[in-house]
Amino acid sequence: MSNYDIYGTPTKPNNNCRTCTDFKFWSKQQRQIFHKADDAKDPAKVNDTSGGGSHNDSNDYERDDCPLDKNKLGRFTWGLLHTMAAFYTDNPTDSEKKDMKSFFDVFARVYPCEYCARDFQKDLRDNPVKVNSQKEFSTWLCNFHNRVNKKLGKPLFDCGKVNERWRDGWLDGSCD
Repeated sequence: MSNYDIYGTPTKPNNNCRTCTDFKFWSKQQRQIFHKADDAKDPAKVNDTSGGGSHNDSNDYERDDCPLDKNKLGRFTWGLLHTMAAFYTDNPTDSEKKDMKSFFDVFARVYPCEYCARDFQKDLRDNPVKVNSQKEFSTWLCNFHNRVNKKLGKPLFDCGKVNERWRDGWLDGSCD
């Protein structure tokens, strides 16, 4: 199983980086490392060629108290960013505009997924953050998110519904 970068290009994951690898791949990889170490200590298993080991892959589940993997980190990051945009002021001061632009510049440099951070930085250079109003900022972020979703082959979001999704709740009342 390969991981893919934001452009869909296969990449070799960093074996020790959960933020760069999806949970199932990382978990399976860690079990394999663990079982190889156990097998090396057990003389009865050293010559075992079945490759099966004693673990059961059907027990893959994700605990809530584990470090974030790439997918969960992405979901939570988008949730934070969209919520920030949803509650941004309609008439920001020059200082608020500067702070938000600075936040995005720094965030793009320190994001823990390295190839995601590089792509984030490139997109910010090509499409600078727009922070003159809440609507402009939320729309800019939605379009940014859609560019990432397109690269990942995910569905695009209707940016006309961004405040309904992230600030006001769905019109059908399902969030009440």
